[in-house]
Amino acid sequence: MGAVPRVLGLLLLLPIIAACSNVPAANANPVGTGTADPCAPWGCAQLARLDTAAAVVGRTPGHLSITVTDRQTGAVWHGGEASLRTWAGSTPKLALTVYLLEEARAGHIKLSSQDQKNIDAMLSVSDNDAADALWDNYANSTTVMQRWQTTYGMTGASYVDGWPKRWGFVKLGNGDLTALMTYILTKLNATDRQSIVDRMRTVGDPQHWGVWAAGAAQQPGVKDGWDYCVEKGDSVYRWVTATVGFVGQDERYIVAAQYDGQSKDPLDTGVHALSDVIATVFGAPVPATVVVPKDY
Repeated sequence: MGAVPRVLGLLLLLPIIAACSNVPAANANPVGTGTADPCAPWGCAQLARLDTAAAVVGRTPGHLSITVTDRQTGAVWHGGEASLRTWAGSTPKLALTVYLLEEARAGHIKLSSQDQKNIDAMLSVSDNDAADALWDNYANSTTVMQRWQTTYGMTGASYVDGWPKRWGFVKLGNGDLTALMTYILTKLNATDRQSIVDRMRTVGDPQHWGVWAAGAAQQPGVKDGWDYCVEKGDSVYRWVTATVGFVGQDERYIVAAQYDGQSKDPLDTGVHALSDVIATVFGAPVPATVVVPKDY
């Protein structure tokens, strides 16, 4: 499930920009000729897939942004509108989970067996009722957002003006989702980190898309979000989809992507758009085999 229905206004249709130029400069190759490796740091096969993915993004209608970070080399690749910032859908449920686990470990709250079931439900099938129950029981809107921004590095995240200050009314960008996933994989308590990684690797059918499309061989973990949005006072609704997670052995790659659709687009458009570009990046079949979630 995604967040409850709400309102998102039309964005200006900006050109889709394939950002292969953002690939870090090649590193020197100390072996053989001693000349610079034109495919570093990604390697030629991966670099070719990134070029193909950039072309896929360029053919996609609406607004699409994808960021891939290689935690092993530090390389970062952007495709599409790098500055896209839009409704987060249900991806803040991942940030809420981190907050709750840290609060419990610090002794500030005590999570019951039902709370743990709710965490399972909101990470596995993106259950809204479970997220609402946890938010109502443990979240202070100001404290939660401050933690997300200052501790987890989600500096671009904020509540949406004119709407309740809750998990389902948040805007952010790829940088915020990448920072959150980085925090989980590098700074979170090891036991809590493994708990989240295991849950993200075993999500239910409604989240079998987005980062999941990298393919089973890549051991992906994902938190997806989808939302039917309108800005306060507007009347034009549109679907927004988002996905964040990791791919590869030892969670090598962090992937964050968002799609802000046109008013006529069904939910399927964003689900397939994000899934196909991520499948392309990691050499999985395209069109990707996905499960399009029910609206709500």
